[in-house]
Amino acid sequence: MKNFILFVLGLMLITVSCKQEPTLQKYFVESSDDKNFMTLDVAPTFIKTEKLKLTPQEQAALRSLHKFNVLALKADGKNQAQLKKEGEKVKQLLKGEEYEELIHFGSDDRGASIHTVGEGDAIEEFVVYVNQKETGMAVVRVMGEDMNPTNIMTLMGIMQKGGLDMEQLKPLQSIMMPQVPQPQQDQKQE
Repeated sequence: MKNFILFVLGLMLITVSCKQEPTLQKYFVESSDDKNFMTLDVAPTFIKTEKLKLTPQEQAALRSLHKFNVLALKADGKNQAQLKKEGEKVKQLLKGEEYEELIHFGSDDRGASIHTVGEGDAIEEFVVYVNQKETGMAVVRVMGEDMNPTNIMTLMGIMQKGGLDMEQLKPLQSIMMPQVPQPQQDQKQE
């Protein structure tokens, strides 16, 4: 009887440990296989700091930042149903207990939210979700160690002072910037 109980407990443990709950990380991995999505990993070096004299607080903020993961789906006029479906998936994932919403604004057609994983001065991840019906949606995971809201504000200040290496961010420009048709010039007839 004792062996049977141990067998049942072991089977229950295996069943529970193999549980496949959806996570934002799994969503990134699965979506990266979809040709409609664009993924991009960006190192903190996209913030130009080489010409800046950084304060100890700014140096600490930079050290807390490890990388950015970006997942984007561009609107093309034909994929509004997919955009809506994918947006709902992201919203459901961000309702998980590990995510704390800091701010949410906008509507279903155009909005954004910022969530965190971790607490206080030990934030491991900031998640920014942006959805614009005209341009598409993007999820940005800002990952680091012992980040805090003050560090993020400090990093934003460094970005303003030093600028950004737009070459690293170039793939995002085509996704998040609306395509404005260029006017055609009339050609003179000879």
